[in-house]
Amino acid sequence: MILDDFITITPAGLYCVYGDFYLDPQQAVKQAVVSHAHGDHAIGGSENVYCTKPTATFMQHRYRKFAAVDFHLKGYKEVFKIKEVEISFYPAGHILGSSQVLMVYQGVKYLYTGDYKIEFDPTCEPFEFVNADVLITESTFANPETIHPSSIDEIKKFNETRSNIMLGAYALGKSQRIIHLLNENCSDKTIMVHHSILPFVKIYEQYGVQLGNYKLYDRKAMKNNQEQQVYIVPPMVFHSYHKAINVIRVFASGWKNLQQQNGISLYISDHADWNAVLKTIDKVDPKQVWTLHGDGKPLKEYFKDRLTVKILNP
Repeated sequence: MILDDFITITPAGLYCVYGDFYLDPQQAVKQAVVSHAHGDHAIGGSENVYCTKPTATFMQHRYRKFAAVDFHLKGYKEVFKIKEVEISFYPAGHILGSSQVLMVYQGVKYLYTGDYKIEFDPTCEPFEFVNADVLITESTFANPETIHPSSIDEIKKFNETRSNIMLGAYALGKSQRIIHLLNENCSDKTIMVHHSILPFVKIYEQYGVQLGNYKLYDRKAMKNNQEQQVYIVPPMVFHSYHKAINVIRVFASGWKNLQQQNGISLYISDHADWNAVLKTIDKVDPKQVWTLHGDGKPLKEYFKDRLTVKILNP
């Protein structure tokens, strides 16, 4: 029997009372199961953190000694228990080390996707479809109006200009994917990386991910070469240099509002779009779908009278 209160939303985050643990907690807790290392899913300070090895490495870089009291590193498909709940991780395809969390209790399978994408991305482990009774899915872009274009077609837009480009991208995950895409599809470009992004790039390489050529940002080189330079910066730097001259401004995101006033639109998202969410539901074949991190109403309407869709967002 599916338990409606298996996962509940609390001030500290998603809580499983039957295992007394939190999924991606927003406050330091005793038992934290962490899907991936982005800051809105992985905070520092919890007592016990269960995650993949890359996720722990990213957290240790970001939070240093405050990352966790103890890490419990788990490989994909390795089964472990917290109280009476069996847990295992499966690749989520979001960033390196990102995981879906399969939880089994009293014979019922609950699958928490975390953030995910099913599009091919050689910089992280590919998404794996897992059968479950309840699919707890992010719904960031779960809207029929949101269909992401090909990331390769998007990055090839850079070949249409010789001008230098200032490219805003999240330091973890997006930047490494962009570096690889540029190397594979825009061979005439010189890739420069902001110093705050470089440690994450090195961690990717430490785990055997081949991103291709890049170098640390050189102000003099950027100034003296007015063509074919792509300078990748984190969002804060991108927004602080909103009047930067002699560059085309670009921001890599699936959000339309982040494309406004930029010289080139770059719709590259690391989240599942409408079609990907529908495909995931079809492959997982759940009895119920619970939605998070977005608007679940379009899914509820789409599956009306066919599948139970519960919106967990407060």
